[in-house]
This record gives sequence, C-alpha cells and structure tokens, in this order.
Amino acid sequence: MPWSPGHQAVEQEDLPRLRELLDAGYDVEDDNGDGWTLLRHAIDIEIDSHIQSGESLHVDVTAFLLARGADPLRSTNGVFPAAAAEKRGHWLAAELIRAWATRPSNT
Repeated sequence: MPWSPGHQAVEQEDLPRLRELLDAGYDVEDDNGDGWTLLRHAIDIEIDSHIQSGESLHVDVTAFLLARGADPLRSTNGVFPAAAAEKRGHWLAAELIRAWATRPSNT
C-alpha cells in the first residue's frame, strides 16, 4: 500500500513538506487504515534512522507532530504512543510524549 502524502513526509523525515501539508489542512491524526498515525510512524522512523545510521537518537518529527496537535494518548490496538516508543527503545520519544501528555492544559 502506498503511503499517504503525510506518511511519505514522515517516512522521509521531511519536516518542511510535513509543515506545508499541515499548514494546508492535512490531518495530523492521519491514519493509514490500521491505526498507524503520523505520530506512531514518526516514532518508528526515528528509531530506525538511529539504528541504521548509528547517529544520535532524535525526536524532531515526533516533537513537531505533538506541537501541531497529534494526540499523545491515542492508542493503536490498546498500545499508547509512549509505550510503543519505549518498547522500540526510543526512550527520548517516550519521555517527550509522556511529558506532553501530562502537561497542564492552557484551555
């Protein structure tokens, strides 16, 4: 199955393209049909990038999606994003998502 434009931007870690899409009204909760949201995809691609390249772990795509409204508490098959990140060894994303999910509301 081909990626949607948002998932393609996440897959390529193309933040400028992802920003353009979201600015144009693209759904930050885009789901590829099985609950795999942009946020879950970002967690996966960031850890894969770290493992494959040996470079430092990063959370720029995860952080951007959270800043743009991705739900840190949206579960997929009963698994929450922070738990998914922790299971994959993406401790940095897990910390960020937990902090984001428990921040005081400004509403």
